[in-house]
Amino acid sequence: MLRTIGNILWFILGGVMMGLMWWFFGLLAFISIVGIPWGRACFVIGKFSFFPFGHEAVARDELTKQKDIGTGTLGLIGNVIWFIFAGVWLAIGHIMSAVACFITIIGIPFALQHLKLAYISLAPIGKTIVPKEQAAMAKYGR
Repeated sequence: MLRTIGNILWFILGGVMMGLMWWFFGLLAFISIVGIPWGRACFVIGKFSFFPFGHEAVARDELTKQKDIGTGTLGLIGNVIWFIFAGVWLAIGHIMSAVACFITIIGIPFALQHLKLAYISLAPIGKTIVPKEQAAMAKYGR
């Protein structure tokens, strides 16, 4: 119930703006054709940015215990390219939103989510979004 309330408040009080920013960069990536892998990541993380409470970003190789194209060397190269063209701008947006939330004191949980999203925006290739319970199982082997 608290997750639902948190997600609704988050969406209304600014989450929608950053989610739309993710989707905007995703559309730009899809238009370029070669950017389709980045576009796909943008839409997944954009959805997460709309409703972050109750979910977490984890590395796919941590989740599946297998390497794939996004978690190896090509993923690293993709993340460097992403950082230059879009990641830094999304991170700045999330950090500015976090500062605005921290100022209100009551918005501190929202600010912490923005900081998590800022971190993810720097290198999203090779990550996936899962429920918190599944992320805990992947991290701690439970």
